[in-house]
Amino acid sequence: MPHFMSPMIRRRPSTEDSRVSPSANPEAAAPTPSQESAPPNQATTATFEEPQPPPDIRISEGAFKQIRDESLVLLSQGISHRIERSEEGPFQIFVEPDKRRTAQFQIRLYHYENPPRSEPPALPLKFSFQPLWVLLIPIVCTLLDFSDAFIQMHNAGIADASKILRGEWWRTITAMTLHGDARHLAGNLVSGYLALSLLHYRISLAKLVPFLAVGAAVANFFVALTVQTNFRSLGFSGFVFAVIGCLAVIEFRLMPRETHGMLRRFAPLCGAASLAVFLGLGENADILGHLYGFIAGIFCGFIPKKKTLRWGAPTAMTDIFWVIAYYALFVIGWTLAI
Repeated sequence: MPHFMSPMIRRRPSTEDSRVSPSANPEAAAPTPSQESAPPNQATTATFEEPQPPPDIRISEGAFKQIRDESLVLLSQGISHRIERSEEGPFQIFVEPDKRRTAQFQIRLYHYENPPRSEPPALPLKFSFQPLWVLLIPIVCTLLDFSDAFIQMHNAGIADASKILRGEWWRTITAMTLHGDARHLAGNLVSGYLALSLLHYRISLAKLVPFLAVGAAVANFFVALTVQTNFRSLGFSGFVFAVIGCLAVIEFRLMPRETHGMLRRFAPLCGAASLAVFLGLGENADILGHLYGFIAGIFCGFIPKKKTLRWGAPTAMTDIFWVIAYYALFVIGWTLAI
């Protein structure tokens, strides 16, 4: 009996039907151009990405001086690394993953041979050359004023209140570089050296000295604006009191609130104010100049970032710019005065 299949049902191709010779269907047998160009052992649609190297690993974190010493240890052992600064302030050392164990071992060995003390010692007042480049301006200008070669230097640079209010604002700058006698100069140099040395322990002087000089000049202007009479003053003491005020604010900002409480944090400000009163009073003393200079220094103490004061900062090219700006301020003042 013959077998019939419904025309609505699709017939499955048999094995014999699927074996079609190339000559029966030449279009299907011809290879496409992409197949001809493709290598025999490579898939046409597969993509391969190069493996990315693993990220560097952080092995140390701390203040700039600590990271600097640890970096020198790694450099002495030929271990490549990089130093970065986090957003919170501390500095960090990163090394490649395969060098992590060696780098950590060298750092631990260094700290084992140089253990930290249980209590941080008090900062000793060491002799430093840093304040000398700041004090060079009043030294040179005062010696030139004492010589016979520049007789008009004293009258042209002294801070005269009436002349300042009439437009000779450069006298607020030039007056800082002049002194009445050798005793006056020696007193400002000794006190200025001590105050600048203490400030140098917290931050590089180049980052703050130009602002302190401008603040002392502004203080001299406010003295003239307050007196508005025939008042004349000179000396570097306004700058010295600005340094004292700036140092007091820096210590106030670094005082830990959780450890000592709010009242304890005001101890640096109270101590600096007492010192300013003790040094600022006396015969022929410019009391207003000292007061305004101290206030100007308080504002300058808020210029550096707190994380820079706490964790330190490396010397940068901008420090050279600020040193040049400090000297340029007095050059401009004396250029307009003479």
